[in-house]
Amino acid sequence: MYERKTMPNLNCGLDLIGEVLYGKWKIRLLWFIHQGFQRPSELQRKIPDASRRVLNVQLKELENHELVGKIIYPVVPPKVEYYLTDFGKSLIPVIGVIGQWGDENEVRLRELIEKNILPSH
Repeated sequence: MYERKTMPNLNCGLDLIGEVLYGKWKIRLLWFIHQGFQRPSELQRKIPDASRRVLNVQLKELENHELVGKIIYPVVPPKVEYYLTDFGKSLIPVIGVIGQWGDENEVRLRELIEKNILPSH
């Protein structure tokens, strides 16, 4: 028996982007692939907090959404490299702007995040 997936709410661009980029590491994966880190082991080193399995799942989802492509070289052991598709490359300026906003508001964001993580006395 299979679990039937419910259709997500896709009424506007923000719903669509949320559906495609939902996942803790997807934006970073896109950015790092854009920077030239293409092998799964390189991506794992860039995002050490993520398990290899989670990264593989999120890379597969990015591939299914045609944001990244994968080349599998016929060698032993298999060598895999990821690349941004033209569709994926179109997201890079957006990710850059979001990253810049984060940099410009780093102190405030860090304080707010820490305040909400650490219990107050």
